[in-house]
Amino acid sequence: MEENVPAGRCVVAVDGPSGSGKSTVSRRLAVSLGARYLDTGAMYRALTWAVLRSGVELTDAESVAKVAGEADLRIGTDPQGYAVTVDGTDVSSDIRGAEVTGAVSAVAAVGAIRELLVDRQRRLIAEAGRIVVEGRDIGSVVAPDADLKVYLTASEAARAQRRSAEDAADVAATAADLARRDRLDSTRTVNPLQQAADAVVLDTTELGIDQVVARLREMLTERGVA
Repeated sequence: MEENVPAGRCVVAVDGPSGSGKSTVSRRLAVSLGARYLDTGAMYRALTWAVLRSGVELTDAESVAKVAGEADLRIGTDPQGYAVTVDGTDVSSDIRGAEVTGAVSAVAAVGAIRELLVDRQRRLIAEAGRIVVEGRDIGSVVAPDADLKVYLTASEAARAQRRSAEDAADVAATAADLARRDRLDSTRTVNPLQQAADAVVLDTTELGIDQVVARLREMLTERGVA
């Protein structure tokens, strides 16, 4: 775990579907707060990479869970530069590829994997003290006692445009893939994508990153934890 973490607890939970701006907003907010940053999606992607490398069938939940449980997953929490490794291999770039993206929802739906990673995520949060955590079940499952819970959203068109720009992919194909992932993640049996009952919903369709970060800082200041 990195040192020099500022004193004083502050946990911000940022949930929402792909393309809503979670990653960029969360990293910038963490930097502005002098806090740590945890990308829980990267953890699921890393284990998906390990499963794909192993060659086991994605439909074989028991084998998938075994591979994931044996993988040595490590993730940094420095918002200005962190790495994700599996068994000593830096997979920070590989986990953003199309193969992992296409398989991550299936792997993330395995109950044993969610249990494993939720436990890891909670320990990382406790160790950090001040941290911005992004994902799909942070406010509802991982950190239900977070100081601020935010659910970022955006129109389907805006989300598809943003993601296709990142991946240099066709907008229509990207929109279809986002819809597929949203459907799978929101209907899975264990810890589905959902808005926490007490989360603040923020539509980012017409907002720039700096505007979103500023609004979140205002919310934290109102709560006395910024």
